[in-house]
Amino acid sequence: MSSTPIRHTALDALHRSLGATMTDFAGWDMPLRYGSERDEHNAVRERAGLFDLSHMGEITVSGPEAAALLNHALVGNLASVGVGRARYTMICQEDGGILDDLIVYRLDDTEFMVVANASNAQVVLDALVERSAGFDAVVRDDRDAYALIAVQGPRSPGILASLTDADLDGLKYYAGLPGTVAGVPALIARTGYTGEDGFELFVKPEHAVELWQALTKAGEGVGLVPCGLSCRDTLRLEAGMPLYGHELSTSLTPFDAGLGRVVKFDKEGDFVGRAALREAAEHANHEPPRVLVGLIAEGRRVPRAGYAVVAEGRVIGEVTSGAPSPTLGKPIAMAYVDAAHAAPGTPGVGVDIRGSHEPYEVVALPFYKRQK
Repeated sequence: MSSTPIRHTALDALHRSLGATMTDFAGWDMPLRYGSERDEHNAVRERAGLFDLSHMGEITVSGPEAAALLNHALVGNLASVGVGRARYTMICQEDGGILDDLIVYRLDDTEFMVVANASNAQVVLDALVERSAGFDAVVRDDRDAYALIAVQGPRSPGILASLTDADLDGLKYYAGLPGTVAGVPALIARTGYTGEDGFELFVKPEHAVELWQALTKAGEGVGLVPCGLSCRDTLRLEAGMPLYGHELSTSLTPFDAGLGRVVKFDKEGDFVGRAALREAAEHANHEPPRVLVGLIAEGRRVPRAGYAVVAEGRVIGEVTSGAPSPTLGKPIAMAYVDAAHAAPGTPGVGVDIRGSHEPYEVVALPFYKRQK
């Protein structure tokens, strides 16, 4: 049992006043749902949803050699990221195992913000501090400096535009710009974890309630609803987005996860895990590891993480995430399966659900892609 006290976001009292069902997530008391998970999910797909993501881990890296430090510490080429842009990347162990997947924002020439998953924020912070030795750069824990509110869904640009004069039309996907939203200073980022267009707003914790209420009011006429972690999980699953601890872990390299593209061997200087990752890349070329695929149920039974994927009476893989899909109207899963069974439409594939081999269709990820 951990004796660490549970943490609360700046919006905690507001969630409770809205009747949220709260849950412990990575040491934070977070809203799981406010009402119906399906209704919240569908609101994001069709209109807009409002999320508290203040449990995410913000780490600032600054100084003349901030870019060089991140190029050494992470697998991506962060030095090539333009000011105002963001990049999806990973931090790996020396053996190539994934410590976390990250989004890194370049705030100016010598300052970056690294956003880690809540469950790994301390691990990432410790690794960056350790790897900063010898670099003229400072790593700062800024987890308490920010609240993070996301508005996601097709109506989100209109909702946000009514509260800011920032150039949202010019804000590309995976970019961020400083601005003011409802009078509150914010870093406005256009990223997301739902498969929809949307924005993340990094603000000071003392401004979080005011901003949430302003967004709620602005979204009243267009069907905006508050959304919990539960629908965030089904949204990201439909969008084929990996979740650390499910599709990503220290026992997998980015190449095992089908995300080898984030590893940049051509960048300047050495980086942690380079040799192991080079070997993993070559191995993946000759003999592909298990491949991450989508599975759609033919029946109604829901697969869960850890369930065996079977074919011809033997285990060929394992489910990493599974849930009912409100958009498809059927249970879906992501799973790592042997390459021989990974092609879409491969016949005879099932999931062992409590001893019963339920038939599943193998499909390419993602399950859902929004119309541009």
